[in-house]
Amino acid sequence: MKNFLKLQCIAIAVFLISCTNTNEESVPVFPEGSTESVNLWVQDSMKRYYYWADQMPAKPDYKLPVKDFFKTLLSSEDRFSFMVNTEDSSSYPRSIRNMYGFDYTVVQLANNEVVTVIKLVLQNSPAFNSGLERGMIITKVNGKAMTAANAEAMASSIKDQTAVELTVGKWQNGGIAEEKNITVYYGFSFEQPVLSKIFEKNGKKVGYLYIYDFPDGMTQTLYQKFGELKAAGVKELILDLRYNYGGSVSSAAALCSLIPSGLSSGSPFIIFKGNKNGGEVKRTFAQQITYDPKALDFATLRADALGLQKVFILTSNSTASAAEIVVNNLKPYMQVIQIGDTTLGKDMAGFVVEDRRKPRKISWQIHPVIYKVFNASGAGEYSSGISPQISINEFAGLPLLPLGDPNETLISSALNGGYFKLPAHEKNGNIKILFQSDVPPVMMQQ
Repeated sequence: MKNFLKLQCIAIAVFLISCTNTNEESVPVFPEGSTESVNLWVQDSMKRYYYWADQMPAKPDYKLPVKDFFKTLLSSEDRFSFMVNTEDSSSYPRSIRNMYGFDYTVVQLANNEVVTVIKLVLQNSPAFNSGLERGMIITKVNGKAMTAANAEAMASSIKDQTAVELTVGKWQNGGIAEEKNITVYYGFSFEQPVLSKIFEKNGKKVGYLYIYDFPDGMTQTLYQKFGELKAAGVKELILDLRYNYGGSVSSAAALCSLIPSGLSSGSPFIIFKGNKNGGEVKRTFAQQITYDPKALDFATLRADALGLQKVFILTSNSTASAAEIVVNNLKPYMQVIQIGDTTLGKDMAGFVVEDRRKPRKISWQIHPVIYKVFNASGAGEYSSGISPQISINEFAGLPLLPLGDPNETLISSALNGGYFKLPAHEKNGNIKILFQSDVPPVMMQQ
């Protein structure tokens, strides 16, 4: 089993027909291609791989529609497992971010005023090309005023369309100015670049990296960026993972290998714990990195490692999965100073289970939770999220400044050693988050 699985949080195709124990009660027989036969395949697949397989019902209703049947198998603790039909695009979860390339948050300011703030605009996305910018305020969606009461319904309506007209303005002197209409069309967002900066602080150089996600094959980019930081004499590092949903654990391992001192090829990185079939599997940094066939090897990466004793990591409720692994799995090796908000709490990993027969007979894909993840010290179990040592809401300072700006709320806090200091833009005191458009879709890579 251990040799069979590539233990990383990316899609790996697996074909199952049946794995029912022959000692169990006889398995029902259904006509091939029927809903019941598909559901039996789903049940068998889940019995073998699902983390909470021992909680699945013994006698499920095979006549249910496939997605409904799948839901009856899920544990009440499971927020992330999902299914899609590869022949039905409507079965895929949708999000404003992956449809249009932006995200927003509805916040209530200290004076009780409610505003909707664009917090993220992906580079080379439909939103970017339409002129949307981080920090803009949305006042209307398709001519209808955005309020706290209708925020959730409004988000659903945006995802049901192929174009959305936004009325947006700029936050100036405690109010909204320069309103205009911008139409954003549904479309593709290109792979996001790693943003790097070097700041000067008290004569010391501080590196900054904004990493949007962890796609496979990013080790060359990380190697280049860290090489530049090392050549510049960087002595501190700020990792900005606030909007990072995750991705490849191998890429996350590569990033982690470039930061602390004292690592060797045998240094343990991660522990995967599964059900009775999956067992427990441990991986070193070097081993985990090699599961990405395009990755540079551990020794090559370590040549550009910064060798630091501490790192600042910026997080939010959207920091998830492999990004949370970075936060948790660096802790055995260095001081991690987490600034921002509590992370999402996806302390688990999985891979895709699908029919690999030729020709394929079942078009459904299962994306189940298969493992809980732990660091080298055995620390994990953060399903409620990883709480920061320094809790700061980025919306405490409006307008939101560009990512990479040294005066941006979370970045300035890191540059000031964790202290909350807003020298260049106004402080809004206690604010309350009412709604976020980027509650991560279940579709996100694990």
